[in-house]
Amino acid sequence: MSFLTLNLRPTIELTDEQFEQICRSNPELRLERTASSELVIMSPTGSETGGRNSSITGQLWAWNHQSRLGKTFDSSTGFKLPNGATRSPDAAWILLKRWETLTAAQRRGFAPICPDFVVELRSSGDDKGTIQAKMHEYIANGLRLGWLIDPEARLVEIYRADQPVETIDNPVTLSGEAVLPGFVLDLTEIFAG
Repeated sequence: MSFLTLNLRPTIELTDEQFEQICRSNPELRLERTASSELVIMSPTGSETGGRNSSITGQLWAWNHQSRLGKTFDSSTGFKLPNGATRSPDAAWILLKRWETLTAAQRRGFAPICPDFVVELRSSGDDKGTIQAKMHEYIANGLRLGWLIDPEARLVEIYRADQPVETIDNPVTLSGEAVLPGFVLDLTEIFAG
């Protein structure tokens, strides 16, 4: 996946409503907005990455369907973070009691909340530093647990609040720890391609 970043300032200052309208008017584009109001245009993922994303989201959904502890979200979901950025992780989860604090209108748009858990899946064309910066941004905005999965390198970086990043080489599974009690992600399909 490749990215194109447009700096609209100082010419255009997009409001939240205008950004949401641009997204609705261009559903074929994956758009994010940085905290400094840059518009990030991402190309669609390739088939392998799409299959990997599906595996991750499916496993997370199945666990949550049994536990009923929160809400799961796929890669098309945008979240308005406290710093003003609107980000769209590859998979996300929010604790149910936090989700229920949002109004119906907030839930319909880009929910103004940072997920408790996110997964970012690195594609072959992704700049690792850019994705790592996104993971640090999530942490700075309230994320409790995040995984940056790099299938080609067979590496996972684990991001936790108030802790250094942990790198695991070639894991078979990942534990959801206390954030997602009982959730274990099987990486077999994800690392196989």
